[in-house]
Amino acid sequence: MSKIIASAAIRGAHKIVGRAETSLAKALEQHGPDKTIEFPNTGYFLPVIYGMTGMKAEKLGDLPKILKRTKSLLPPNPTEKVWLPYLGHTLDAGTATLFADEIIEVIKYLQDPVPYSMTENCPEDGNLWLGAADDVIMRKRGIEFVDGTAPGFAACVGACPTNEIAVKIARELQEKNLYVFMAADSHGKTMAEQLREEGVQMGWETRLIPFGKDVTSAIFAIGFATRAAMSFGGVKPGDYSKILKYNKNRVFAFVLALGEVDDEKYAQAAGVINYGFPTIADTDIPQILPTGVCTYEHVVSNIPHNRIVSKAIEVRGLKVQIHKVPVPVSYGPAFEGERVRKEDTFVEMGGTKTTAFEFATMRDMNEIEDGKINVVGPEIDDVEEGSRLPLGILVEVAGREFQSDFESIVERQIHRYLNEAQGVFHMGQRDINWIRVSKEAKQKGFKLHHFGDIIHAKMHADYSAILDKIQVTIYTKEEDVVARRDIARKAYHFRDERIGALTDESVDTFYSCTLCQSFAPNHVCVITPQRSGLCGAYNWLDGKAAYQIDPTGPNRPIAKGDTVDQKKGQWSGVNDFISQASRQNIERFNGYSIMEDPMTSCGCFECISGVLPMANAIMTVNREFAGMTPCGMKFSTLAGTVGGGLQTPGFTGHSKHYIGSPKYISAEGGLLRVAWMPKILKEELRPMIEKQAKALGVDNFYDMIADDETASTEEEVMEFMSKVNHPALTLPPLF
Repeated sequence: MSKIIASAAIRGAHKIVGRAETSLAKALEQHGPDKTIEFPNTGYFLPVIYGMTGMKAEKLGDLPKILKRTKSLLPPNPTEKVWLPYLGHTLDAGTATLFADEIIEVIKYLQDPVPYSMTENCPEDGNLWLGAADDVIMRKRGIEFVDGTAPGFAACVGACPTNEIAVKIARELQEKNLYVFMAADSHGKTMAEQLREEGVQMGWETRLIPFGKDVTSAIFAIGFATRAAMSFGGVKPGDYSKILKYNKNRVFAFVLALGEVDDEKYAQAAGVINYGFPTIADTDIPQILPTGVCTYEHVVSNIPHNRIVSKAIEVRGLKVQIHKVPVPVSYGPAFEGERVRKEDTFVEMGGTKTTAFEFATMRDMNEIEDGKINVVGPEIDDVEEGSRLPLGILVEVAGREFQSDFESIVERQIHRYLNEAQGVFHMGQRDINWIRVSKEAKQKGFKLHHFGDIIHAKMHADYSAILDKIQVTIYTKEEDVVARRDIARKAYHFRDERIGALTDESVDTFYSCTLCQSFAPNHVCVITPQRSGLCGAYNWLDGKAAYQIDPTGPNRPIAKGDTVDQKKGQWSGVNDFISQASRQNIERFNGYSIMEDPMTSCGCFECISGVLPMANAIMTVNREFAGMTPCGMKFSTLAGTVGGGLQTPGFTGHSKHYIGSPKYISAEGGLLRVAWMPKILKEELRPMIEKQAKALGVDNFYDMIADDETASTEEEVMEFMSKVNHPALTLPPLF
């Protein structure tokens, strides 16, 4: 190991430990030794201290012993620069720094007000700093470091010379799917504050995490890494060797030291080197180039900002998949959870505002031209800010290995593909899609034509084994959209009907869909022969075909296992799968019940069913209906209540087609519980309503369902039910 200048790191460690000692003394005097301490909603005590030593910190009175252990790691405080031929003293000083950081930070949570917002995403105004990640976030995000969804994280310490550079570095890191943990300031300015000034959305959803302004808040990044080792690596608290090895080999992280590096920052860098995380700096600081504790170099300095991210990836040895598509905005999974607010929208399409659809269909090889993208109708440049446009996205595909069964699979990917463009928001599918393009994206040159560029590039990248040609046409004239939507609807209907005589009982395997976890991290859609996906785009055969195409994709087989409750639709294998896929947030669900442990809901469902308690009945509302429902909430309010991966007894999201299934809320009486739905939905589903009601022994059930023209409140629904002698009046109580 080459000689290094270690005095700065050791001096910095002494300063941080001194701060911890002072903070602890004041806290003990103010609160006493029995005061409970914790990082809120976490079960790892102080995770770095707990992971490295096995010592639990539950009360202030536990900290003096930990502080004593911390001080024992400190080398003598140098009074001048000294040369040390090995890293040992520096690493010890770094470990002491990390322990002292945690002591300082946990005491901050005793302050009034607490300096952290303790939310998942940064509010538009107010407190910027998020503080320690709670266990919900840890389970939700930590698994991504295990399964490779997130190849690692960058701990950005300090600030950039300009806001423009800060945004550029943040976007480059996001494009590589890395989490960005921000802490500490340079001359009073932080990178997170620079991003906020430029209107950049921050929080766990966008992977830009502002932990805190104090240099000690950098400990939250190391705490996250330590908890990952204990949570997902099975490392026991106190086994420091395995903690450090797990992070070196599995959590690919690095530090970007931005701006001036003082003694305290040197000390932090020394601490993270223990974990195998190197530091890459934009200033001229002493380097540690030989390999050893880190895989490659330990400290590399004086790297220009246009090369600092690529250099960090090289030094850490990351293997990242870079998504390159020909669009003028940043692109990658980090933007999939980004929202485009109404006030930030340049143009809006679909939803309940305009006519829209998206449709993928197979063609013969000689019928289409690969890479041909046309926009028929107005482009973004042709409309005013705040405009709304109809939108039809027609994707024509051809391939020697492609089958018509695969159409819905590639079609459903449009949701993910468009969402990964910065400044583009996409929700829904088929003919209930909803898209916004932000003002910022438009200013950067984004056009509707780029929808086609994205779809063409991504489908070739993901489905090269089965696709040879992809042609995309974007329609923005009302007459064109309506005409082609009618053609698409016939195809949607054919797909829904082709599942034929298959029943849930006739198969031993269901299929999952986790495509919507970018918006609803806990949601797992379980697709059965008699329950299509909530979005309406996937049925059981689609799930099976999707798995054949991509065995590692969002559609996986689920072995049913033993039957736990046949009436409610619960199976042991399904419970095991959803527990794992929801990061242990959901333990079980009943496929056929709305009242007890119903399936979680995402945000792309076509309909929501909800209980009308006084009527002892169920109402169902579709996304297109903008009016008030008898439960006192509009669809948008219901979606916010039920969606997001929540399991909400009394409510469930589902597809339109599911309403005609024999399994639709069959545990509570099925279709005969439905007492209200919008007339437009009732008319659309009339054939399947009449067919299923007849199978249940009621011939004129269609006329027994109240709609928005006959009832608008629950009381009016009850009056209508009495008038028509609705079957739900004789069914057992829901509660």
